[in-house]
Amino acid sequence: MKRRDTGIRGEKLARDFLKKRGYRILETNYRCPEGEIDIVAKHKGSLVFIEVRTKASLEFGSPEESITPTKRERMKATASYYRQTHNDLPLLWRIDVVAVELDQEGKLSRIELIENAVSDD
Repeated sequence: MKRRDTGIRGEKLARDFLKKRGYRILETNYRCPEGEIDIVAKHKGSLVFIEVRTKASLEFGSPEESITPTKRERMKATASYYRQTHNDLPLLWRIDVVAVELDQEGKLSRIELIENAVSDD
């Protein structure tokens, strides 16, 4: 499975996973000058920006370990930009990560939601 295909598969699995947990997906693959956010959703009165990290091999670490400090800063900047350019958004917001691991056949072996994975400090 190519890297891009792995990412697309992971994002679909993440969307289904989040919907089952009561997240309402507002946008996917939101892009702006600051960067990109995989999923923008609402959940229990909060606006949630979700980064999906998918891996088919743990050779270079887990999906969640692949988020660099630079990526964290870009995610915060993108979330801030989104909040400034959209109306009628909840006051509460956070950045979550969905870690997806696939086996050699591309089947789901682990999916985990990490709430507040990136804080705005």
